[in-house]
Amino acid sequence: MYLIVGLGNPETEYARTRHNMGFDVINKLADKYNINVNKIKFNSLYGTGKIHGENVILVKPQTYMNLSGIAVRDFMNFYKIQSENILIIYDDLDIAPGLIKIRKKGGPGTHNGMKSVVNEIKTQQFPRVRIGIGMPQYKSDLLNYILTRIPDNEYELLENAIEKATVAISEMIKNGIDSAMNKYN
Repeated sequence: MYLIVGLGNPETEYARTRHNMGFDVINKLADKYNINVNKIKFNSLYGTGKIHGENVILVKPQTYMNLSGIAVRDFMNFYKIQSENILIIYDDLDIAPGLIKIRKKGGPGTHNGMKSVVNEIKTQQFPRVRIGIGMPQYKSDLLNYILTRIPDNEYELLENAIEKATVAISEMIKNGIDSAMNKYN
């Protein structure tokens, strides 16, 4: 079983923002594999289904980004999922828009959602897919940059990364993370 968690903030207020790339990938996976992400558990929206014959749980924590790890911990413990079968998807300022990076493990960097995940599950030994959103022109504009609605012309580039991440996650489940890293990094 795989726990696939997209990091973001509640979509009613933060839909189509750079900080919600994780939710956008979960939405794309849900559409592609006909999984309804409409159940509520552990302060999250979630749905269960199959990808390439493997059981998956798609999760969108509703705790706001900085507390995302609580939901990950609760799902992990309840379903007895090993950390190597947890996949976290999130936005990354240090990657150019339209690109993705897959890693097997590692630290949280400066991302507060990832800091919460690492703190709550007490390990860095889990795979992740980072969606590049690039840096704002001025660092002082960072919060506005990640939390305001993305203009249509910029969203097209990010949609490419969302699609690439969806395909990469499918590849990870079907053929393993090394195969996905070789094809999509």
